[in-house]
Amino acid sequence: MKKLIKLIFAFVFISNSAFAEDLSVAWETEAAFKLPESVIYDKKNDLLYVSNIANHPFKKDGSGFISKVNMQGEIVELEWIKKLNAPKGLTIVPSKNPDESDKLFIADVDELVEVDIDTAKIVNKYKASGSVCMNDVTHDKYGNVYVGDTYTDSIYRLNSFGQIPLWFYSPGLAPNGIHIDNETGKMIVGFWGAVMEGWGTPELSGSLKSIDLNTKQLKDLGKKPIGNLDGIESDGKGSYYVTDWSKTELYKIKKSGSAKMIKKLGEDGKGAADHEVVLDKNLMIIPIMVENKLVALNIN
Repeated sequence: MKKLIKLIFAFVFISNSAFAEDLSVAWETEAAFKLPESVIYDKKNDLLYVSNIANHPFKKDGSGFISKVNMQGEIVELEWIKKLNAPKGLTIVPSKNPDESDKLFIADVDELVEVDIDTAKIVNKYKASGSVCMNDVTHDKYGNVYVGDTYTDSIYRLNSFGQIPLWFYSPGLAPNGIHIDNETGKMIVGFWGAVMEGWGTPELSGSLKSIDLNTKQLKDLGKKPIGNLDGIESDGKGSYYVTDWSKTELYKIKKSGSAKMIKKLGEDGKGAADHEVVLDKNLMIIPIMVENKLVALNIN
């Protein structure tokens, strides 16, 4: 009996250790942003780019911008790319030609904006028919760019003709965060929950879902609602770091759907948004939208 009890305790300890993280604060930026929604790491230039909604998330008033931040948390250029509307999700697609610039793609209300990183110039804008609130952006290993629209339950994909047709639709999907898992060939979707006026709906929480990139089969990753999910990034060990915008929390979620809240990042409603994980620097960078700052955490 004693051996059995010891085995049970050992199992619990190992299970809990699987979620154990350092997660101490490495640095915080000054509160100089304007509703920072997403952050992406540019490995080639060793910089972070931050999207600033600046005003209303649907308003097309040209007040949004992208900031440039170094890896010590210092703002290099607050308004690097200007005259956007309400920019949100970001992804960088590496150039296939080493002599050409990588491209930064930005979700901006109803358009996908393409920026040449070397020149800091907007080179293309792709308008998606029927889009209302483009949110997160990601790309697969072939360079295909996907962007989700939370309000229309839709995901679009940019094609080689410069068109951005509807790629996937499912009623009630409400895709906030999207992430390509190249190991499984699936898109991981952060289902926000019921989208209502004001967005913050913790009582109507969502969970993770997966979409097979080839068959487009949609599956739930776990049945239990978790929160108003936003950013999704791999931890490099088979699980995902996921933010809950409304509760300002960070979760570790296994591919089975098992979830554990691993850090409270602030008071409820402060908006833990679309984060970035830089594994080779052991850092996770999270926008705290309402507080207009980035927080970098040490990860192991």
